[in-house]
Amino acid sequence: MKKIFILFIFSIILVSCQKEKADLIVINSNTYLVNEKFENAEAFAVKDGKFIAVGTTKEIQGSYKSDSIIDAKNQTIVPGLIDAHCHFFGLGLQQQKVDLTGTKSYDEVLEKLVSFQKEKKTTFITGRGWDQNDWDVKEFPTKEKLDKLFPTIPVAVRRVDGHALLVNQAAIDLSGITANTKVSGGEIILQNGKMTGVFIDAAMDFIKFPETSKQEAIQGLLDAQKIAFSYGLTTVDDAGLDRSTIELIDDLQKSNKLKMRIYAMVSGDKQEQIDYYIKKGITKTDRLNVRSFKIYGDGALGSRGAAMRKSYTDRENHFGALIYAPERYREIARQIAASEFQMNTHAIGDSANTWMLKTYKEVLKDTENRRWRIEHAQIISTKDFQDFDNILPSVQPTHATSDMYWAEARIGKERMKGAYAYRNLLNRYGKIALGTDFPVEQVNPFLTFYSATYRKDLNNFPEDGFQMENSLSREQTLRGMTIWAAFSNFEEQEKGSIEVGKFADFVILNQDIMSVDSDKIPKTNVVSTFLNGEKVYSK
Repeated sequence: MKKIFILFIFSIILVSCQKEKADLIVINSNTYLVNEKFENAEAFAVKDGKFIAVGTTKEIQGSYKSDSIIDAKNQTIVPGLIDAHCHFFGLGLQQQKVDLTGTKSYDEVLEKLVSFQKEKKTTFITGRGWDQNDWDVKEFPTKEKLDKLFPTIPVAVRRVDGHALLVNQAAIDLSGITANTKVSGGEIILQNGKMTGVFIDAAMDFIKFPETSKQEAIQGLLDAQKIAFSYGLTTVDDAGLDRSTIELIDDLQKSNKLKMRIYAMVSGDKQEQIDYYIKKGITKTDRLNVRSFKIYGDGALGSRGAAMRKSYTDRENHFGALIYAPERYREIARQIAASEFQMNTHAIGDSANTWMLKTYKEVLKDTENRRWRIEHAQIISTKDFQDFDNILPSVQPTHATSDMYWAEARIGKERMKGAYAYRNLLNRYGKIALGTDFPVEQVNPFLTFYSATYRKDLNNFPEDGFQMENSLSREQTLRGMTIWAAFSNFEEQEKGSIEVGKFADFVILNQDIMSVDSDKIPKTNVVSTFLNGEKVYSK
């Protein structure tokens, strides 16, 4: 009997010794792998920052051991979420400035500016977030009240979409602008020949802002990371960064101060930046990928800067405008096509989309797997959908549920048929990348999920959903926030799903986003966020 017992103990030790050591084991979970078959798993093991095994709890515990074991207790786990289009650095900088998001009137904007200045006592007041479409008076504000409140301190605050700027006279004087200043690709809005203080798109470049200090930039990136991790984001596609910011990100990542994975789209507004990065070539690390250029095709619908084929329904003889001359887009596209870089162009109006699709097709000449993207792809002429067969759509579903209250009045019923048409775009290309455009919209990716699937806002409006013929399924939406977003970044082999060999980026949720009642989706919270198997956020 004693001999049998000894043999039994020996066999246990032997089996234990045969188990592979993992850095982390997760068991008893409801994990959506988001692999090709969209399968579920109970457990997985992590080593050296990557998934090394996926299976049942019994299988994983039978083959692996670890000093760190998480019993998920049937909580839902999804791959680390990817925001395919946002302004990560911009979000961070906004934390250092006055936040005007959600203001319901111009007077409320003014109140916030006054309160901010009392606290900060800055020499130049900047901020972002106002949206006249949310006010009772839906016209652009004018600067008279700003001038009275701040006669000597420059004020320049951006509209929520970043495509319009409200400034006071002190900021105008500092910048040396007059009502006669000529603008191409934008507009200085005048009334009776005088400046109102509203600058649209390219006109905003005339305003001289104070330089962001290196310490402000660092703090901004760290603040943005904290916010993004709390929402389960492990990769962000920052849509338009200059060289100095990209190099700062790289430095912070190398020192492990900044852990967020960043797909950095180089801002294509300066030829010298295009030249520099094409000559330098692709930069790729585990956390930084620099292989694309962000180009602005037009402005935003909310500020009537989006380039339309026909006049705006609510403003006669106004068409918006392309940011550059048409030939300039050809010139940029040819340069990028001759390199390994991706071209990602902001296109909202149907005219901008038509032109950019035509330009893409012309320079790519049907070459495969370039994955050039149209960012927003917001209003598409019916005949242009066919041109997305080799052009990847990158959209932000909360734009639809933010704009739905006023969009039809702006562009008319007929053009709305091709607006926010996510299912049509998906059906044409076969994939669709989803993001938020934060801080234009909220960072919360679960609002993206809700807007994409049920096409409602947080007021449960409209009751039957907005243009439900273009809603996405829950599976399609989760793919768009994970594996398809990774694909849009040429990163599908390393992230976007929970599979052996990929980065161990995953998120534990407080509820099953794939099965919970639709009205509960916006209430989804992140319990924990893991990057490389390391917990980077816990509620």
